[in-house]
Amino acid sequence: MECLWCGEEIIMEISWQNVFWPEKPSRLCTVCKQNLNFIAGNRCAKCSRSTEEKICADCRRWEKQLGVDVLEWNYSLFSYNAFMKEYMAKWKYRGDYHLGFAFQDAIRQVYKEQFSFLKKDAVVVPIPLSKERLHERKFNQAKMLAEFFPLPVKEILGRKHGEKQAKKSRRERIFSQNPFFITETLNKPVILVDDIYTTGTTLRHAAFLLKEHGYSRVFAFTLIRG
Repeated sequence: MECLWCGEEIIMEISWQNVFWPEKPSRLCTVCKQNLNFIAGNRCAKCSRSTEEKICADCRRWEKQLGVDVLEWNYSLFSYNAFMKEYMAKWKYRGDYHLGFAFQDAIRQVYKEQFSFLKKDAVVVPIPLSKERLHERKFNQAKMLAEFFPLPVKEILGRKHGEKQAKKSRRERIFSQNPFFITETLNKPVILVDDIYTTGTTLRHAAFLLKEHGYSRVFAFTLIRG
């Protein structure tokens, strides 16, 4: 098997353990995996930012602004670095769909460790693209990530077309109008899925709408904590 990123052949080391319990081959080679910056150590319990504080200053501001935060918490796998920036550009903006499969096994492990307490009652809801943006990119990277969870995926949110989030300042993101609308209501817990957590505004806009329409608890998974 070749590495999804660099094309080098992936060589599995043979030991007595994986003879009897074969491991699933990684989709990235050892060198490329080492370039991914997994979030380790202390993190904010609400947003996964690396910090010594239990709740970071940003999340304390959200709680002050909202009174009661509509988002239970977000769990992220990686922090943003130069390698991930290049990886995301090729996957998300240049349409190399297959690159997303590199995260499949890690997301399934995250489900077991962080979300399995929800049992099979929860649904996974990807953050949507507008119809115009979906036509431009050909696929929704959040939906691809959502489909790696062993839970039903429900595309119950739609999105109005507008300026790309990446082009907005932090202040513009935080005070932007809610771009989402809802197409279906279910009284179930939700795991929102997106590729990156930057200010938390996108997830909270979606969570607010879901809570308003009867969804009991809203959690989030994002691949990257910006």
